[in-house]
Amino acid sequence: MGASREAPIVFLMRFILINFVRLLFLVVLVMVLRAAFGYVARALGGRPAGPVSGASAAGGRGSSGELKKDPVCGVFVSVQSSVKKTIDGEVMHFCSAACRDKFRAA
Repeated sequence: MGASREAPIVFLMRFILINFVRLLFLVVLVMVLRAAFGYVARALGGRPAGPVSGASAAGGRGSSGELKKDPVCGVFVSVQSSVKKTIDGEVMHFCSAACRDKFRAA
């Protein structure tokens, strides 16, 4: 009686294991094919290798590079995309024209 009860459990475990291995194989196959197609596309001049930076995706206004703290609201803003104002020979960096205007009024 014990042997007949183990047979369905063994069958079920084997079924689960085989399907898990199949799924794992398919995932690895998709990853390899995706990488291969990506290399071919880049070799043919499709898109540049690596992730697209924020500067090129947002029309030149990226968040990469040196960061400066806005003296009004305290937000860190990139030097490239900040609103600049020269005060007493020092370049101040603001996150927006509104913060720049608040700084002028103070």
